[in-house]
Amino acid sequence: MASSVAIVILNYNGRHYLEKFLPNVVRYSDNHDIWIADNASTDQSLNWITEHYPTLNIIQILENKGYAGGYNAALKQIQADYYILLNSDIEVTDNWIEPVIAFMDSDQAIAACQPKILAYDLPTHFEYAGAAGGYMDYLGYPFCRGRIFDTREEDIGQYDDVKDVFWATGACLFVRASAFHEAAGFDETFFAHMEEIDLCWRLLNLKHRITYCGRSVVYHVGGGTLHKSNPRKTFLNYRNNLVMLFKNLPKGRRWKTVLIRLILDALSSVRFMATGAWPDVVAIARAHFAFYRMIPTLVKQTPRTTYKAPLYYRSVVWEYFVLGKHRFDQLTGVERPTTPRS
Repeated sequence: MASSVAIVILNYNGRHYLEKFLPNVVRYSDNHDIWIADNASTDQSLNWITEHYPTLNIIQILENKGYAGGYNAALKQIQADYYILLNSDIEVTDNWIEPVIAFMDSDQAIAACQPKILAYDLPTHFEYAGAAGGYMDYLGYPFCRGRIFDTREEDIGQYDDVKDVFWATGACLFVRASAFHEAAGFDETFFAHMEEIDLCWRLLNLKHRITYCGRSVVYHVGGGTLHKSNPRKTFLNYRNNLVMLFKNLPKGRRWKTVLIRLILDALSSVRFMATGAWPDVVAIARAHFAFYRMIPTLVKQTPRTTYKAPLYYRSVVWEYFVLGKHRFDQLTGVERPTTPRS
């Protein structure tokens, strides 16, 4: 029997993106079920959908629960073998689904996978959110094949492969339903940003694989709900990064890593000061204090395993800003993420 697939688009005041990109999703959905999970939008999104696409499935969430809470609420109501969590600002292409599902069907250990993510505004280059699969260094800085910090590589076919990675982007996340629920879904305290990295880390600890499939290609606008210049996004990224590290690192490494990040985040604030971005400086300070208030709760959350996570055991900050290594293939000895074994 063929695997059942549910395409789930979480929407929050994204009518303009739905008008632009939903037609292609419908056109290239291969008759898979399409669900719109609406996070209490106020822009008449649902009216537009019911008028133009009355056969689509709609889940109404009565408050804005963010990416994490919104998807958790929606996926509890959807029966399928695979979920495709798709941002509303993604342009899909012909045959974007089947190569990934066929790859995931080939190994039941694969819990999540992402396609190649190219930039909608610059289609020859990779997009920030996921690019060709995500990695993370030992201090919690995420980076991707095809994108390190603000440098995006041109797509010249260098990542037209399938690959085990550390994390797969939430912008277009194929996830096995059984694995998603086994991991208890997203951590809703994140609200938005880095919740998919946290989920992938927990799935790795449950002995699943996280993968990338370059045979599928989509284009991402990025910043559809929160633009990268929004201090709210800065706050969520910095706070959630600390929470994720504290939750998932072995106990012996938690405090040392947090102390180092305190210093590095202070240096990051200096960079924002130099550009006059004072709201971001305040956001970083707020993120740290919010994290410190969460510590009493977090210390009770013991990692399910003390397995050595497949992190990049060098500083990508040092490699990028000091050594000038701006391409993934220039990094020194990036470890191939592997599935933990008993």
